[in-house]
Amino acid sequence: MTELVSTTPGLYPLPDWAKQELSDLKGHQKHDLISGNEGGDIVGAYDRAREEVVSEQTDAGLDRVVEGQLRWDDMLAHPLTVHENVETGGIVRYYDNNNFYRDPQVSGELTFSGDVAAELDATADLLGGDESLQAVLPGPYSLSDLATDEHYGDEAEFLDAVSEFLAGEVDAFPDHETLFLLEPSLVFSPPGEDVDERVPGAISAVSDATDADVVVHTYWGALDEKVYAHLMDADVDAIGFDFVAGDRDQTLYNVNEYGTKDDIALGLVDGQNTLVEDPETIRERVEWTLDNVQSQTFDTAYVTSNTELFYLPENRATEKLAALAAATEDELEVEA
Repeated sequence: MTELVSTTPGLYPLPDWAKQELSDLKGHQKHDLISGNEGGDIVGAYDRAREEVVSEQTDAGLDRVVEGQLRWDDMLAHPLTVHENVETGGIVRYYDNNNFYRDPQVSGELTFSGDVAAELDATADLLGGDESLQAVLPGPYSLSDLATDEHYGDEAEFLDAVSEFLAGEVDAFPDHETLFLLEPSLVFSPPGEDVDERVPGAISAVSDATDADVVVHTYWGALDEKVYAHLMDADVDAIGFDFVAGDRDQTLYNVNEYGTKDDIALGLVDGQNTLVEDPETIRERVEWTLDNVQSQTFDTAYVTSNTELFYLPENRATEKLAALAAATEDELEVEA
């Protein structure tokens, strides 16, 4: 029997009321934001927005609840853009997804920050000891890929520094059931030969900093065969795959040729399309996908959107949460 766990990769759209309120507040406090200080009104607005998205997930019945990452204006680059030794450069586009963010330029040592841990502490308080908390971070390769190194001077050394930084952040997290490390750059801009063999060790260093189950979730397409073979060396519990935007045949080939971890994450709900999949459709996709993995059965299958839900209107994102939860109410028996 495979346990189906409903979850998401985080990074939710801001509630509609919060978009306007925060836009007004940030306009009035622009100088403070440039200097890295969020005023009390801004902090309060984000607190209320966090409470709302956490409630939406618990009301929907999701098995894993994320903080929502509503403050992450620069998406996966956020843990660096708020760091004291990082300058935020000009506007750039990540992954050709028509969203624009600031370029984090690392100008000093990546010391401990605690920014994400503080967000998760607040989320844990909202959940009141519930064991459903899921932490979300960019994976070390994607975070290093999105940044500009002006301090370490070597691509491999920079990857190691980012990995050590993330591991230190994870060590400060409150108790959490699952950690999703988001690694779209492994698909979109795969590492070159000088770095590819170092990626599993970088990911493992972050994974080793927690006792939670760790999922490396990849998306924006299918992994190259060589990248996937290296990724299998990472010490994690599950690898996640994009079955919406990706080449399904390539992904299934990788899994059947090289095997995968004892658990798997299935990106089967479209994180960018406003069409809401019904629970029956999601369940059919889960069954079809697992039936076509010929190499093994799984202890746990995380059923998720392929990408972050940030790109959707708030109401559509909420509807997709409910569909994910309804589709995974029961375990699934898959023939080996």
